Amino acid sequence: MKTTELLTDAFNRIDEEVRDVLKGLATQTMNTQPAAAGRERSNSISWLLWHLSRIQDDHLADVAGTEQLWTAQGFAERAGLPLRDADTGYGHNPDDAASVVFDSPQLLSEYHAAVHRMSQDYVASLSDQDLDRVVDTRWNPPVTLGARLVSVLSDCSQHVGQAAYAKGMLGG
Repeated sequence: MKTTELLTDAFNRIDEEVRDVLKGLATQTMNTQPAAAGRERSNSISWLLWHLSRIQDDHLADVAGTEQLWTAQGFAERAGLPLRDADTGYGHNPDDAASVVFDSPQLLSEYHAAVHRMSQDYVASLSDQDLDRVVDTRWNPPVTLGARLVSVLSDCSQHVGQAAYAKGMLGG
């Protein structure tokens, strides 16, 4: 198996899990912030899936040198969230997360599908040598493209798992 095939498979699994979470999901359920006894609200399914899609879009657009689909394809405008267009959800508190509300799963599904297609196209264009390219010098050691892609996959995997858990917990 080639490296690009492995990365494609990993992104495909995230996409399948996102679609599974969104399947049959009621709008009220997806926007509910679950709370454990004695704890603050946690992230809603809407926030989790929006955030993982925003991170994937943000990070892959950055390494590909392209505009994020969130703005380029009008998703930010269509969503109408009370956030800056560049916001990815990083560092959100429960009140910030509560502002990520969608009228239905449809727009979120369309956005993630577009991000997934962009990710597939980008990964398919890579060679093994590309993965060694340094993409972020703010860290020590500097971050390579391969490390960045694994980081995105890890973040997405964690958040889609949390969304699936929340769906089950909320009876979605």
